Amino acid sequence: MKKNLISTIAVDGPAASGKSTLGEHLAKTFNYTYLDTGVMYRAVTLAALNQSIDFDDEDRVSEIAESMELDVRRPSINDGRSNDIILDGQDVTWAIRSAEVERNVSKVSAYQRVRTAMTEQQRRIAKRGRIVMVGRDIGTVVLPEAEIKLYLEASVEERAHRRYLELINRGKAVTFEEILSDMVRRDQFDSTRAIAPLRPAEDAIIINSDHMNADQVYEYSCKIISAHCSN
Repeated sequence: MKKNLISTIAVDGPAASGKSTLGEHLAKTFNYTYLDTGVMYRAVTLAALNQSIDFDDEDRVSEIAESMELDVRRPSINDGRSNDIILDGQDVTWAIRSAEVERNVSKVSAYQRVRTAMTEQQRRIAKRGRIVMVGRDIGTVVLPEAEIKLYLEASVEERAHRRYLELINRGKAVTFEEILSDMVRRDQFDSTRAIAPLRPAEDAIIINSDHMNADQVYEYSCKIISAHCSN
């Protein structure tokens, strides 16, 4: 496969659709940089939490996004992480995965100044080339010029089940009903927000993973990339 023909692969989709798993697997296969842009918005959310800022205060939350020192690096610790997330010099890789961050990140990511600040960082990183970027608006807003755009989708029940198992395996005390309720609310918020709403790009290849496991989604995506490279 002529891997050098592709500079950017965009992977979009709702929460727990499998896009992060796919993106990380593709990045390892092709030796590309992996960037799940959701970690950036989670980092902003965590910073606001740490400073006890009201999430309804758009100006103060936006100021944090515009002034924070944020870096996404290759993993330095073999503890299951796919990247190091460094916020103001501190490793927050797992801290940004808390339930409190999960509940508030959609509101934070809907603020225009926050999105502008994060988008600028994402585009800067993408200019290096050879990147798999994962998010909700990569193919539509951040990198509309991406050579390959994949959009993963699955039913909200299936996605809630996946997230529930993920959190239980990490020792979190959660219920399926709680996760499902949060996910329904988040889907509604993400798909109806005025700025960069969740939707597939017009030229994206849509993959429904309801009846596919992670390996099957990966294999199918590799076929798509192989077909693109052979054209």
